[in-house]
Amino acid sequence: MAAAARLWMTSRCLLAGSRAWLSGVQRTRSWLQPAAARPYSSDGTVTVKFINRDGCTLVTEGKVGESLLDLVVEKNLDIDGFGACEGTLACSTCHLLFEDHIFQKLESVTDEEMDMLDLAYGLTETSRLGCQILLQPFMNGMTVRVPESVADVRQAMDMGKNS
Repeated sequence: MAAAARLWMTSRCLLAGSRAWLSGVQRTRSWLQPAAARPYSSDGTVTVKFINRDGCTLVTEGKVGESLLDLVVEKNLDIDGFGACEGTLACSTCHLLFEDHIFQKLESVTDEEMDMLDLAYGLTETSRLGCQILLQPFMNGMTVRVPESVADVRQAMDMGKNS
C-alpha cells in the first residue's frame, strides 16, 4: 500500500474513532490492556471490536444481554446502514462475520434469520445477524467483521412491487 494511501486510511480510522469516543464509547484505564487479557467485567460489560468495511477498528463495551445491533446504535458507531430494520428481521444490514471459536458457541440460527442471511452479500460459514446475537460473558474481547458489501432486503422487495 502506498504511503499516501496508508496515511489516508489511518486518518480516516482516527476520525471514526474520535466520533465514536465523543458519542459515548467509554475509554478507561483497563481499555489500554488487550481485551482478551481482561476477565469478564464484574459490572456485566463485554468489550467488542468491530472491524468496519473500510478496515477501521471500532472498540466499545456493552452490557450482557444487549444485542450487537443495540450496541452499534447506542454507541453511535460509524457503520453505514447497519440495522436499517431496527432488529425486526426484515433486512440483512446487520450481517456480521464472527471468529470461529465465538461462532461455535452461539445459539442456533432460527429459520427467520437464515432466510435473511440467504439474501446477504458476502455470506460465510460464520455469518450471523447482529440483531439476533446477545452479548454473553464468553464474548469479551471478541472481534467481529462487517462485510464489505451490504444488502438491504427491503429495497429488493420495494423494487419488486414497482415492476
